Amino acid sequence: MIPYTECAQRALQFDLGLNAGHDLSLENIQFFKENAPGLLEVSIGHALISESLYLGIDNVINMYLNKLK
Repeated sequence: MIPYTECAQRALQFDLGLNAGHDLSLENIQFFKENAPGLLEVSIGHALISESLYLGIDNVINMYLNKLK
């Protein structure tokens, strides 16, 4: 089992909320959405701004929203 998934499942057993951040990006955010049950919030501020420098902020926001659908 994937360690992140196991930790997320354990957190749910104890009624803990699950947030993810630091090092999330367009490359891995969908993985967390699909493999971390109970994910309540993601912190993507740094990656969003960094990726926006190359791709434009409107484009990047839409890319994140699509990956989190």
